[in-house]
Amino acid sequence: MVNPAGDNPMHPSDEQLMAAYADGDPEAFVVLYNRHKDRIMGYLFSRLKDRDEAEEVFQGVFAKLHAARGNYHEKTPFLPWVFTITKNALTDHLRKHRTRRRYLLILQETENTRPEQPATGLAIGDAFAELASLNRTQRKALELRFNRDSSFAEIAARLQTTTGNARQLVSRAVRRLRLIINHKGKR
Repeated sequence: MVNPAGDNPMHPSDEQLMAAYADGDPEAFVVLYNRHKDRIMGYLFSRLKDRDEAEEVFQGVFAKLHAARGNYHEKTPFLPWVFTITKNALTDHLRKHRTRRRYLLILQETENTRPEQPATGLAIGDAFAELASLNRTQRKALELRFNRDSSFAEIAARLQTTTGNARQLVSRAVRRLRLIINHKGKR
């Protein structure tokens, strides 16, 4: 019978396995990987809804785990530790792909507002081309907000306007893109 401390050598705890892996035991990693791969992949897939993206982040999680193995302390609960790595890898991925994902959300919202119409097949490249229809200030506001993750106060400072106006610029630009995409979708 395994005791709660996980002292059974036949069934070492996650913490013991991670400590062994940190000490250079590759078999310990294999056991940890097999124990938790489905849970981690399930978590990522539930957040991203895309298998390829989830697998990309999943690989990053285990690369980060490998890189951080020397910093692991056996008294640290393994599962919360590895899920902190997972959440950080997911956050990094989302920041890196924020503009693309936001644009996809705009397209999805557009399609969902007219469920009676079939999907238009509007390509993402076409949607990005519509950015050219915005004025220079709107494009800059969108770039600052979605590419650089700037706050409205930072956008206002860069564009020499008020925070309220910066918020309005971004909102109007997104609304205009939705209208353009809706109009193209009706053709």
